[in-house]
Amino acid sequence: MKISFPHMGNLHIILSSAIRILGGEVIVPPYNSKTTLSLGTRNSPEAVCLPYKLLLGNYIQAIEAGAEAILMLDSPGICRLGQYSASSRNALIDLGYDIEFINFDLYQGKLKEIYKKFKRATNNGNPIDLVRAIKVALIKIDILDQLDHALAYYRAREIHIGSADSKYKKGIKAIENALTPRECRSAIKYALEQLSLVPIDANKEVLHVDITGEIFVVLDPFANLEIEKELGRLGVHVHRKLNLSDWTKSSLIPSILRFNETHGEKAKRYAKAYLKRDIGGDAIESIGDAALAGSNNSDGIIHLLPFTCMPEIISQNILTNVKMNNDVPILSIVLDEQMGKAGFNTRLEAFVDLIRRRKRKIA
Repeated sequence: MKISFPHMGNLHIILSSAIRILGGEVIVPPYNSKTTLSLGTRNSPEAVCLPYKLLLGNYIQAIEAGAEAILMLDSPGICRLGQYSASSRNALIDLGYDIEFINFDLYQGKLKEIYKKFKRATNNGNPIDLVRAIKVALIKIDILDQLDHALAYYRAREIHIGSADSKYKKGIKAIENALTPRECRSAIKYALEQLSLVPIDANKEVLHVDITGEIFVVLDPFANLEIEKELGRLGVHVHRKLNLSDWTKSSLIPSILRFNETHGEKAKRYAKAYLKRDIGGDAIESIGDAALAGSNNSDGIIHLLPFTCMPEIISQNILTNVKMNNDVPILSIVLDEQMGKAGFNTRLEAFVDLIRRRKRKIA
């Protein structure tokens, strides 16, 4: 089968590598664009959130490109993500597409479910091959996050705007082509060496801003209008608090084998003063990250949320108290298909000016 899946940040690099190792054929849909969003919006309920519309647009583009099966995800928890697969399946059937749906049901045992569904997708049930594919996928998740964090450092300090992104693309290509642990290690070494060639002003006065919120819009550059690149252009070192590696460490690795506190566990501990229970999505992480920012010398927090996302709307209201108690500026940005780039950048520039003046005043 020709297999496809939706985009979310660099997720396509990880999934395509695992499928290729198992002998499957991959159809990677075109990267998220206005066309993707238009297709998804046209075939979605009006009030559904931005991530769903982009995922549905990905599915449609993948099928049109020749995909015979698409990977979907059901997630536990009180969030509409758990209904994405059923809703998008119904939408695609209504559109007349004859496609196989391979649904990863994370309500089941995670590793067992991954084995079963990858076997179905690639017709390869060899446990050795599967272990190899999962190992490479986990390594790529870690090194891609490592490369993104390094990019944030260079973006904020580069002398020639855009030079860090140019080197980053070369590193991404090398990681994409790596299909063994050794190749992955060589690829990240090469990628970091490429970034180190970027001319920077090491003494530049930079601001440190944490980004948190709903994980899809935090990770996906199209959904968040390339916020990390725009902030880097403004001399801001971005610290993205939600990463794919955090999810794998907390969800796939048993607690008995973890030696350090995961991001989710730390966020929950800091959020406890404001929120006692899980309300779905990444709300606890948003509140915990904002509370933690008060003790890690962050100059500000940017909270990203999709329009109509109920967990993040609740956390947005709680963040008012977090802001007062921790004396850290917080900017919440609601994202949907109506968001314009010019107005978005104006808000970022105003926020950066505010925290820069505030930092100089405190100093």
